[in-house]
Amino acid sequence: MGVAGAVAAVVAWAGASTIVLADGRRGVAVGLAITAAGLTFLAWSTAGPVAAIALAAGGAIAAFTRDRSGPAGWSIMPPGSTPRLILCIAAGLLALWLAVSVTNGPGAPARFAVLCVVGLMGGRVLSSRDPAVIIGAVASLVLALAEGAGLAAPAPGPAPYILGALLAAGVMFVPLPAPAHAA
Repeated sequence: MGVAGAVAAVVAWAGASTIVLADGRRGVAVGLAITAAGLTFLAWSTAGPVAAIALAAGGAIAAFTRDRSGPAGWSIMPPGSTPRLILCIAAGLLALWLAVSVTNGPGAPARFAVLCVVGLMGGRVLSSRDPAVIIGAVASLVLALAEGAGLAAPAPGPAPYILGALLAAGVMFVPLPAPAHAA
């Protein structure tokens, strides 16, 4: 995997960080697309083209759908988001340390990406009150869990990736509650 795998892992972290730092639908959609792009490259190198195409399709559908609903605009780093920025940096450093020094064997970029995305999306789901942002974070979380299946010693084949892509795309069609101020 080498340098390209490391770059893909950093891209996945950057996408997850964008989701954590964004409150608007465009920011979440772009973060979801960036995360899916990084995970897609890692899936290509660990599980082959079918798995990668599945993750790319699921991520693209989720990002496109997220851009169509939710709070308008980008709203990246709104006032009061400094703790979220610190979370992104700390999660990246912790995942890097775990992926490179604590665990042994090949696949450090995939482990880094999965740890970062799962940790950041878990934090985003638990800290957000906006259903549109939560659904975007859940879609990204599902894509990362699908990539995590590829970390198993005997390769699981494309089934977990296809299931993850279907879930990531499908969660976007969950009806969102009406905003409280609309009543």
